[in-house]
Amino acid sequence: MERIYFKIEIDATKEKVWDILLGETTYPQWTAPFAEGSSVVTDWQVGSKALFLNAEGDGMVSKIAEHIPNEYISIHHLGFYKDGVEDYDSEEVKKWNDAYENYKLSIKDGKSLLSVELDTTEEHKSYFEETWPKALEKVKALAER
Repeated sequence: MERIYFKIEIDATKEKVWDILLGETTYPQWTAPFAEGSSVVTDWQVGSKALFLNAEGDGMVSKIAEHIPNEYISIHHLGFYKDGVEDYDSEEVKKWNDAYENYKLSIKDGKSLLSVELDTTEEHKSYFEETWPKALEKVKALAER
């Protein structure tokens, strides 16, 4: 597995950017480049389960590994969620389970700097390299409006 990185500068407070990232109504907006109609089911607390779902209700099962509000969140991906069943053991899951997705917010020249790092397989790397910049532009647009 390989770790890839993305970042964007946003002319908004860290608190506003954080609210966009984790907000119930804004999460589906900025994640639309990955899957239109996406949603997340979690309370974002350390140790809590998180279901990252597409419009059909299928997706990934993860756990919130670390959370420092307005600064850092680490999501540990564990398996797939399909038709209400959690899959931690299939061959497809074993290719990438134990992957992390981390978000970090800092201040640079009075603006928020959002950095994202995630583990990916070679198979998905080009998809993420194309899609993550679009998602981050959505976060920026939502936060700066």
